[in-house]
Amino acid sequence: MTESHPVRRRRGRGARERILKAATQLFMAQGINATGMDQLSTVAEVSKRTLYTHFPSKDELVGAYLQSLVDALLPVPPSPDRPTSSPREQLLAIFDWKRPETTAPFRGCPFLNVSAEVPDPGHSAHQLAAAYKREFARRLAVVARQAGVADPETLGEQLALLFDGAAARGTALNSSHTAACARSIAESLVDAALAGVGPASP
Repeated sequence: MTESHPVRRRRGRGARERILKAATQLFMAQGINATGMDQLSTVAEVSKRTLYTHFPSKDELVGAYLQSLVDALLPVPPSPDRPTSSPREQLLAIFDWKRPETTAPFRGCPFLNVSAEVPDPGHSAHQLAAAYKREFARRLAVVARQAGVADPETLGEQLALLFDGAAARGTALNSSHTAACARSIAESLVDAALAGVGPASP
């Protein structure tokens, strides 16, 4: 008779962090719809009871997952107390994707992925993704204004659209190389916007 071995569960503090880490890993690798709560509890090494104690529903977990990505992925405008590259380089840096060495499919932008997987615009996850996308363009406009661009809102929206297009195409082609092409286009957009600054020719 074969003896069965139950899945080992870790006890103690840090369960919420492990759940979020497992959610990030699984949602990015295979999407939120393909990830079940059973799989999440197994990967996080917590019981289903512990999982639902921290996140009573999958929607709440998806929301926490998205919120955990916001600060890491939003462009950070330069400030006097935070040494950084020039505003121009800050605008172009959003296209410097560093894909880790992995055989997993390239998943592009997690916020685009969630908005596609949850198409209902009234759903909390879709609203979080939309809010992130608006803030992404706004942050780019702030940096563009610091660079001295005459119409920073337009440039911010153009760069955000270019980013989303490169991320979506990269996901379809399972390649992060679309970022390099997008960056070269972004350089043209940024330099053209900067060249338009200054007194008009007589």
